[in-house]
Amino acid sequence: MNFALIGAAGFIAPRHMQAIHDTGNNLLAAVDLHDCVGKLDSFFPDARFFTEIERFDRFLEKRRRGPDDQRVQYVSICTPNYLHDSHVRLALRIKAHAICEKPMVISPWNLDALQDLEAEYGCRVYNVLQLRLIPALQELKRVVDADRSDHRAEICLTYVTRRGRWYDVSWKGNPEKSGGVSMNIGVHFFDLLGWLFGEPEHWEVHLRTPRKMAGLLELERARVRWFLSVDEEDLPDSARQAGKYAYRSMTLDGREIEFSDGFTDLHTRVYREILAGRGAGINEARPAIELVFALNNADTVAHPDCYHPFLETTQAFDVGPYRMVA
Repeated sequence: MNFALIGAAGFIAPRHMQAIHDTGNNLLAAVDLHDCVGKLDSFFPDARFFTEIERFDRFLEKRRRGPDDQRVQYVSICTPNYLHDSHVRLALRIKAHAICEKPMVISPWNLDALQDLEAEYGCRVYNVLQLRLIPALQELKRVVDADRSDHRAEICLTYVTRRGRWYDVSWKGNPEKSGGVSMNIGVHFFDLLGWLFGEPEHWEVHLRTPRKMAGLLELERARVRWFLSVDEEDLPDSARQAGKYAYRSMTLDGREIEFSDGFTDLHTRVYREILAGRGAGINEARPAIELVFALNNADTVAHPDCYHPFLETTQAFDVGPYRMVA
């Protein structure tokens, strides 16, 4: 298969390049406003590269009108969150399937338009939901699905990953372009929780600042206290002493769920699932996007008996709810 890639200079793009390479496919063209794309040499040194999306679009359109063996069948999208749906539409217009990083969109109603375009162009839009492919979590899902009792698991989810001052002035620090912390680093985990424990029935937001967020989420089969942060000050002492810049923990009824292993080739596994016709699409992506949008637009409430343990020590000032735009 022939691929094209939008956002080739970004952090996540090399994982897509490797996945395209490891699945035996070809990257014909890539585009990015920035030209720091030397990683292409490791995988596809002959790929055409553009710094203008208009010339990239013209190249793909010429290929679409040419011989079948020269047209692009898939477009991988690794751009800032607020550009995803626009670049998905570009892929569909050239009659190519789209493979989009999370979140597929920021505002959930934009998913409806993409579904209409899927039907119009006869192509699919896939989302990279790689945590669903971690073996330990797949085994946990089998256990949860097999449990016929009325037990509602108690989950405590914590994710702290250090980000420097650049974060605040980049697109990631602008909630209208990124969706805020809950989209940037949280949507992966909200998708995972819904996949494991069912649809959300109730949610609360206990803390919201530009760099951290916490709350309570009640799902069909679990009650989740969650905490997300990009502040180094929230790293536990154990992580600091080990020289780590990130801390990830998920406990189920007080027992730690270990899923650190199996991360190295997750994008390649995602691509294999997509190429085999089993990829996650718009319907799979929708629940987490709708949930995060609701959390971002919910008022913060005081509910101390439901607080995440980290709220006892975090230094934060609630600046009020984010308001998303189309």
